[in-house]
Amino acid sequence: MALTRYEIESCHSTFVKGYSHFIRTTLLWKLPGKALGVDCAEVWLKLEHLQTAGSFKARGMLNRLLSNPIPASGVIVASGGNAGIATAAAARELGVPCEVFVPEVSSLAKRGRLVSLGARVVVTGAAYADALQACLLRQQETGALLTHAYDQSEVLVGAGTLALEIEQQGGVPDSVLVSVGGGGLIGGVASWFESRSRVVALEPEGAPTLYRARLAGQPVDVAVSGIAADSLGAQRIGSLAWAATQAHVREALLLTDASIRAAQLWLWNELKLAVEPAGALPLAALQSSRYAARADEKVCLIVCGANLDPASLN
Repeated sequence: MALTRYEIESCHSTFVKGYSHFIRTTLLWKLPGKALGVDCAEVWLKLEHLQTAGSFKARGMLNRLLSNPIPASGVIVASGGNAGIATAAAARELGVPCEVFVPEVSSLAKRGRLVSLGARVVVTGAAYADALQACLLRQQETGALLTHAYDQSEVLVGAGTLALEIEQQGGVPDSVLVSVGGGGLIGGVASWFESRSRVVALEPEGAPTLYRARLAGQPVDVAVSGIAADSLGAQRIGSLAWAATQAHVREALLLTDASIRAAQLWLWNELKLAVEPAGALPLAALQSSRYAARADEKVCLIVCGANLDPASLN
């Protein structure tokens, strides 16, 4: 089922009226392309890593919880880390229990953050898909409200409010570069901008869920690995994101771990932005020329998450 701009507007209105203390309107930082070493007119950095719980995920997870009755057993989610952190933060905001299943690949920093938010953390399986299966079995036992990391309509609608904010803050950019794991973020962003902006999907070479789906003509399972596997490690593109990207996204590009790491360090060393690898893919696409921007182009980069161990930036 396609998302509508009306749904995204309604969700944003709910956030503004009742939860502006929780869902932040994050900064849109406009810089000349030359300031980032790229040949385009402007680069807009949507600093969503400054969002509550350290990523854009807070928007979708809160919307999921607000849109459904929550049983006494609370909420449950499987996550590489960010969706779990966001769900735990939303659960704490609403005063309900939260249980999070994370794979062994999840970082210790993210696990620690989950514990600090009051979540019960279960570490199981080598990858996100394994944690998800364990989570689904547990949900059948407890009856908790299941929050999916990326493949529920409320989650995509919440992510779409980020794109609405970009338009409110700066207008419609010529292009928007978006990191893709399971596709919740790009599904929401593409549903908001539709054909008014060129939305470009970016994935690490080690986690090409959308790229491989496009080659196959349908979502398929892929092996995941690499520098951003803890946050972009979905085994298959979500069905909702698949539909949205088929309608509104022309390009799905792959990036090397080396280019992602270089962009992550550049953001820290030059702009003092501490972001996880997933948040660096858009800049990596520009600086490596994997995405070739026009000289007159205004390019928006969604800096999507900051749940990392600061020591990794040394």
